[in-house]
Order: sequence, then structure tokens, then C-alpha cells
Amino acid sequence: MTATGASEGVGARGAPVGNGPWWWARRRSAVLDVFLAAASAVECVVEGVGFAHEAQVPELLGMLLGLLAGPVLLVRRRWPVVVVLVSIAVMPAEMGGLLSVVGLYTLAASDVPRRITALLAGMTVTGTLVTTFLSLREDVATQQDFHPPMWFVPLMALAVGLVLTAPPVLWGLYIAARRRLVESLRERADGLERELSLLADRAEERAEWARNEERTRIAREMHDVVAHRVSLMVVHAAALQAVALKDPEKASKNAGLVGDMGRQALTELREMLGVLRTAEGAAGRGAPASGAPERLAAVASQAGAKATVQARVPAPSAGGGPASAPSGGSASVAVSGSGSGSGSAAGDADAEGPSLTELADLVGQSRAAGMVVELMVDGAAEEEPDAGRRYAARVERTVYRVVQEALTNVHKHAPGARARVRLAHRDGELAVQVENGPSEGGVADAGLPSGGNGLVGMRERVTALGGVFVSGPTEAGGFRVSAVLPAARPVIG
Repeated sequence: MTATGASEGVGARGAPVGNGPWWWARRRSAVLDVFLAAASAVECVVEGVGFAHEAQVPELLGMLLGLLAGPVLLVRRRWPVVVVLVSIAVMPAEMGGLLSVVGLYTLAASDVPRRITALLAGMTVTGTLVTTFLSLREDVATQQDFHPPMWFVPLMALAVGLVLTAPPVLWGLYIAARRRLVESLRERADGLERELSLLADRAEERAEWARNEERTRIAREMHDVVAHRVSLMVVHAAALQAVALKDPEKASKNAGLVGDMGRQALTELREMLGVLRTAEGAAGRGAPASGAPERLAAVASQAGAKATVQARVPAPSAGGGPASAPSGGSASVAVSGSGSGSGSAAGDADAEGPSLTELADLVGQSRAAGMVVELMVDGAAEEEPDAGRRYAARVERTVYRVVQEALTNVHKHAPGARARVRLAHRDGELAVQVENGPSEGGVADAGLPSGGNGLVGMRERVTALGGVFVSGPTEAGGFRVSAVLPAARPVIG
């Protein structure tokens, strides 16, 4: 803000300024001040001639005084105090009316402290009052036929002093307050714009973070559901190759299992890809597709659940004859369109997916692949072996995925090893542990590839629910995976 109260570098409507000469912000301000200075100089010169006659001094001296005092308005924006002091100094000569009015307005509209403005305004009122009083008393004394009351001259002097001083001061204060208000509103608008920009940046960052989380979740679901099927397929294919000539009946059974698992994997992939295509189509049409990850998770979990439920359904073998799958083994699921799968999963993602009651079927699939697996359950309610969900759906699904991935890792990294799955129901928590021994030397490696994401995915699932996940090798040369999840058991009345 300049000495006149105007904002530096900003015009009346917020337009950038600063192209004026010297201390003027705009050229039109300089033109206005030059015009006012010229008018004030003419006034002061004329009034200086009258003062020279009354004071009986040369007219040239009075004109010179007017030429010195009048043009001071040129610096009113730079030094408003100087302009007011000059106007007070020339009051005894009864000159500088325009100089005094414009100077007081500029002083009140500037950023000069208000105490200085009040002091100079009081000095101006006093000077005007004294000058007007002396002039009126002299005029009344020269008129013999005019005898006003005693209060007339002081009252008129006071009125003239207030009329010449109060309006410019009040108007200048109003202009200063208006400028400060406009400046504060502009600063608030700039602050709000900056805040909105920051909020937009943060929203974009949150959206990017959400997209990354969705990608991770999709990859984790596809890895957990499909990788387990494909791993069992590879194990059965290896066994089929080993016994193809020695035991044709067992080879035929393994071939049927491979076909069943392949169809299950294809069904799960088709349903998940159908959800992705639906989400992409909705995004292309401008429709919201924020629920696609939840739908995908539900579809993946539902597909795994359907495959487990239908594991006991007999499926045709590769040779065309019927081949019954062993108890707990794998069997095919009906191939359904993506629309039905995604439509049923869109309702509630948490309500879908495998549960603890399906762990026995999961262990049975690994047994059918030739692994020796022992399942132990501690603290379970024996009177309710076939009850539904006993914990939250996310908790049971996480435990199921941990066991599934751990058994898949045993197939990959420790073929022929014995495994033990322990599930413990405790007060306020649910614990699971999968431990396998060392790989047997005589068992051929199935050659399953590993992407290194299994343990990471298990840890992410467990920690997302506030649980604890620990994994590492054992002293016997095997590997152990443990997870503890907080889970309050519901009260069964």
C-alpha cells in the first residue's frame, strides 16, 4: 500500500499497474495530480496578489509565494504530510483552499497513522478557525450599520473551519476503509484459490493412491485364486507324466483332475476379466466404476467358493469315461457368463468368499495332488461342525487365503514335504499356522515358477485387519507361516 492508501501493483479492478512515472502507479494518476497542482498554483498566485496588497508588500513576492505553495500537490501521493503542513503554513496569507482540501483527503486516505492524521486535521481546523475569525471580525468592524450578536463571529468561524476540514477527512477515511476491504477480500480470494489448488492436488494424490491400492488388490485376488489352481495343475501333470506308463488308471485319474482344474481356472479368469471389462465400459460411458475392485474381489472369492462346493461333483475324465474325484479333491464348476458372476458379486463383497468350513476341502485338494497334509483345529465348537460363518467374512477369507497360499508354496518349493495346518480359536483372536518339513530328495521338482508375491500378499491381508504375520524357515529345514487375527466370536443364543 502506498502513502495514499492505494495498493501497489494492483488497480481498482485488480488489474496490474505500475507503468506510471516516478511515484505514480498509473499515468492517469500523474495527469490528475498535474492538473490539481496547476489549478492550486493558479489559485495561490491569485490569492497571493491579494495578500500582497493587504500586507503592503510587492505583488511579485505574493505571486512567488503562491507559485511555491500551489504545485506542492504534485507530491501528495508520496508525502501527504508535507502537503498538509504547507497548507497550514500559508493559512495566514488566506491562500491554498484547494491545497488544504486535497491534502486532507489524501492524508486520510493514506496509510499514515491515524494519530498523525487526527493531529494534522486538528491543526488545520484550528488554523482555519483562527483565520476565519480574524477575517470576519475585521469585516464586521468595517461595516457601521451591521451589529451582529457576539456569538455570530465565533460560530461562523467554527462552521467554516468544520466545512472546509471535515468532509475531505471523512471522505478520505471512507476511501481508505474501502480499499482495505477490497484488498482483504482479494487476499482471501487468493488464499481460497490456493487452498482449492492444494485440495485438488491432494485429491489427485488420494485418487492415485486409491488406484494403486485397487491394482494391488486385483493382483492379489487373481494371484490367490488362480495361482493355486494352476500350481495344482502342474503338480498333477508332473504326476501324470511319471505314472503314464506304469499305472494307466492313476494316469487317467490325474488327467481328469488336470482338466477339471484347468476348467476351474478358466472360469475364474473369465469372471474376473468380465468384471474388468464392465468397469472399463462404464468408465468409457462416464458412469462411475469405483466399485469394480470390490466386485472383482467378490467374484474371485465366489468363484473359488463355487469350485470348492462343486469339488465332489463327478466330472468326465480325459479319456471320456467317468472318473470320480476323491473326497476333498477338485472337480469342475459350471462355466457361467461374466454377467451373472459380476451381478451376484456386486451386492456385498464382504458376504462372498470362502469360509473356515471350506478349509477341509482345500486341504483335500492338496492331498489329492500327493501331499501329506494334516489339519488340526483347536478350540472349535464340536456341536457346530457344519455351522456357517463364525467370524467376520473378511477374517475367514483372510485365514483361508493364508492357508491356500502357504500350501501352494509347499507345492512350489518343497515337493514331497509333509505339511501341517493348525487352526486355533482363542478369546478375541483367530490363529493359523502352516508348517512343512524339508523336501524329500526322491521327489521330482514340478518346476513351478515363483513371482515372490505370495508372502507379501499374505502379510498385506493380515496387517490390513490389524493382525500379526510371521514367516520363516524352521530348524528342521522346513518353513513356517503364522498369522494371528483379532476376531470376536459372536454369541450364539
